[in-house]
Amino acid sequence: MEHSKITNSTSNVLPIWNLNSLYPSMDSPELKKDLEKVAEKSLSFETRYKTKVSQLTGPQLAHSIVEYEKIEEILGRIMSFAQLIYSGDMLDNDTGNFHQSMHEEVTRISSHLLFFNLELNIISDADLKEKLKSPELNHYYPWLRDLRVFQPHQLDDQLEKLFLEKNISGRAAWTRLFDEKIAELSFSIDGIESNLAEALDKLSNKNAKTRKIAAKEISSVLKKHVRLFSLITNTLSKDKAIEDNWRGYEKPISARNRVNQVEDNVVNALVETVSSNYQSLSHRYYALKAEWMGVEHLNYWDRNAPLPGNDDTTIEWSEAKEIVLEAYESFSPTMASIGKEFFDKNWIDAPTRPGKASGAFSHPTVPSSNPFILLNYQGKLRDVMTLAHELGHGVHQVLAARQGCLMADTPLTLAETASVFGEMLTFQSLLERHKGDSRKRKLMIASKVEDMLNTVVRQIAFHEFETSIHDKRRSGELSPEEIGDIWISIQQKSLGPAIKLNDDYRVFWTYIPHFIHSPFYVYAYAFGDCLVNSLYAVFRDEGSDFAEKYIDMLKAGGTMRHQELLIPFKLDASDPTFWKKGLLLIEDLITELADD
Repeated sequence: MEHSKITNSTSNVLPIWNLNSLYPSMDSPELKKDLEKVAEKSLSFETRYKTKVSQLTGPQLAHSIVEYEKIEEILGRIMSFAQLIYSGDMLDNDTGNFHQSMHEEVTRISSHLLFFNLELNIISDADLKEKLKSPELNHYYPWLRDLRVFQPHQLDDQLEKLFLEKNISGRAAWTRLFDEKIAELSFSIDGIESNLAEALDKLSNKNAKTRKIAAKEISSVLKKHVRLFSLITNTLSKDKAIEDNWRGYEKPISARNRVNQVEDNVVNALVETVSSNYQSLSHRYYALKAEWMGVEHLNYWDRNAPLPGNDDTTIEWSEAKEIVLEAYESFSPTMASIGKEFFDKNWIDAPTRPGKASGAFSHPTVPSSNPFILLNYQGKLRDVMTLAHELGHGVHQVLAARQGCLMADTPLTLAETASVFGEMLTFQSLLERHKGDSRKRKLMIASKVEDMLNTVVRQIAFHEFETSIHDKRRSGELSPEEIGDIWISIQQKSLGPAIKLNDDYRVFWTYIPHFIHSPFYVYAYAFGDCLVNSLYAVFRDEGSDFAEKYIDMLKAGGTMRHQELLIPFKLDASDPTFWKKGLLLIEDLITELADD
């Protein structure tokens, strides 16, 4: 299948999302009415239940949770709309003001609800066990179970309220500063002004000179702002350390593991397994790539360069849609049907534009609405895989919505499973399309290996970088030079001797949003990739029986933990050999390339 350049035909116009399923506009009467209604409901809820939660019977407690869930649904709808509007254009003053105003108003309203979770957590285990005999309350057992995980780290009411309200002028403000600074950065490459997403895309350009110019320009622009990004990183790291200390978390990662409902030893096993296999994974692959490109070492800007023989043609949007939905359909008509809704109902925002958030995400919003996907689509095979990835999230979010506002969210470790599985389905479908073309097959396998290395090795290296930054920050503020030293050291260790890093690369940590938005998020990508590799092996053995069990796993949302969800597939993430099995698929693909 040859890809043609994107045209201006109607079928290839990149979609822009329609957020009307949330609210028609920033000044809509519906939004104003919801704000008034939810403020009134939260005050009424506080008046009726504060200091009385532990005294409620099982059915009464269930009724109070139903009320609480309805309030949270409205608040979630408001903040989802504000966040999506803001993500579409972070440089527009009206949009920025609206997002900040909604954040402040929702925080004010939420302060009246804070008592509820705190009082739920002071109910004794024995008393709660008795109350859970009520079928109505037992429905919410998964939510109560996960809430009580944080019981040892809970503070008194006034301190919790202080942390909630100070977040607006603390972490949230610094995060907004980061987002808006990234959005306003401009890169001049070959006489064209580009935003960050467009500039980073040039690093996979077919032209070596363009890649080098782009890398130098990205470094030059980031260097001008490295002190600001260092200040943001230092401040947020210290902010986290202060809160962790108050809450009694032993390590910087401990809070994230609690949120992810994953044991420390499982995460440690993942990190140790991946890092101990850098040599057989990234080191080996990049040495092969250097050989294919006729050099001894690859410059860092050539790490994601197209391989010799890659035609570098553009995949039009209509074709990307067809590729992904066809792959989903071959696995599960249910997944394809849900996925099709995202295209038909304008739940996707695909084009790059000034001020738009970089990268990609699928926002679940709330169960009474629908998810929305943000992309920066530029027609590369990687963009198609990103579409497959985010659509996997979206399908998962639609299926899990039936669990309701409090139990639909899945821990990050399992949230990445559906997305990475969507990528795997698309990759295997494309391989099947080109099974008679050995050249195309090699290029596709190499591209998939690079994606997997970016998902597994790169993310674990990010995790090691974060861990080092947070650990060292406890002894004092880190200079940009010190942060750059840590970054270069870990990148060299993970990428191997075939990749040549220089001083220009010392600032490439600055633009990565996960370090700012969600500390210690990144290992979830590696968790998801290794888990999917194991799941896909089960799928190949079981065939049609697998799809139904997989859909049931996605429908479970946050009601089950990873141990329970993996039982039908006879997988156990606590098994020390589990992660190595997940890495074997990557090693096998690299071996296939080496033997070609």
